[in-house]
Amino acid sequence: MKFNSLFELSRRRWLVHLQKLGILTLGAWFSPQTVFAKKEDAAKAIEAITGGASISDGRVNLVIPPLVENGNLVVLKVSVESPMTQSNYVKAIHAIAEGNPLPNIFTAYLSPRSGMASITTRVRLADSQTVWAIAQMSDGSFWRGHAETLVTLSACTEMV
Repeated sequence: MKFNSLFELSRRRWLVHLQKLGILTLGAWFSPQTVFAKKEDAAKAIEAITGGASISDGRVNLVIPPLVENGNLVVLKVSVESPMTQSNYVKAIHAIAEGNPLPNIFTAYLSPRSGMASITTRVRLADSQTVWAIAQMSDGSFWRGHAETLVTLSACTEMV
């Protein structure tokens, strides 16, 4: 009995010390409500890509299914209207997801030797959201397209 009361006391002291250090509140930081990115995070990611340059709408066609049963494996297709010549080509295609914990999904770098500016891949989406594709052209201009999808079973929510 004395051992149990000593253990209880030590455990309580230990928990109090952890709480004072702020370690017990870490769980709130990793809750699903705070893990997902916000539109502001996506906007910051886009601004980092463009360096604050203006982005034009058009030339970029982003295709994702409008309804996704499982966010762990979502087919994403991006194509950009470009002649892909030595003087006029797509340098990079960036995909940004507004609702993922990290908004930058991927970046694909291209050159005139790529032949055409078209990417097909699979990505993970954490929630129903808008996905943006930003094309960086060889002349320094940026173009964008977007698509919205409804995800029924979210991905990207497990903690490492």
